[in-house]
Amino acid sequence: MPRIGASLAIAVGLVAGMPLQARADIYKCLDDRGRPLYTSEKRDTVGKKCETVAREISVVPAQAAKPGAKSPAGFPKESATDRAASRAKQRETIEKELSQEESMLADARKKLAEQEAVRSGNESNYAKVLERLRPYQDTVEVHEKNVQALRRELTNLSR
Repeated sequence: MPRIGASLAIAVGLVAGMPLQARADIYKCLDDRGRPLYTSEKRDTVGKKCETVAREISVVPAQAAKPGAKSPAGFPKESATDRAASRAKQRETIEKELSQEESMLADARKKLAEQEAVRSGNESNYAKVLERLRPYQDTVEVHEKNVQALRRELTNLSR
C-alpha cells in the first residue's frame, strides 16, 4: 500500500503543479543474480540483501513552455517583407534548378533514343541490348523524378 499512497500523492502534486515530497523508504536490493531492485515495499526486501537509499522523495514537475511566451529581448525577428523576399529568392532558385534539370532530362532522352537506334552485331540476344540501354534509362528516370520533385516544391511554395 505505501507504493499506491506515494503514487497518489505524486499524482496530486503533479496536477497541482507544485513541488511534492512523499515520505517513503526506498530500498535497493540485490537479487540472486546480483541485479539491483528498487522498491518501497518492505515485504519485497525479505530474504534479500537490501539497503535504504532514500527516506524522502521530492517530485518537481517540469516547466512547460507557456503558450504565447515572448522571445528574449534582442532576439532577431523576421519581417513580412523579409519573408516575401526570401520566398521570392527561393522560388527563383527552384525555377533555375528546374530549367537545368529539364534540359538534362531532354539531353538524357536524346542519348537514350540514339542508343536505342544503334544495333551492334554482337547483340544478337535482346537481353544484351537491354543491358546496354539500362544506364541510359536509369539516367532518364532520375531526371524525371527530379523534375517532378522540383515542380512539387514550387507548388508547395505557392501555398
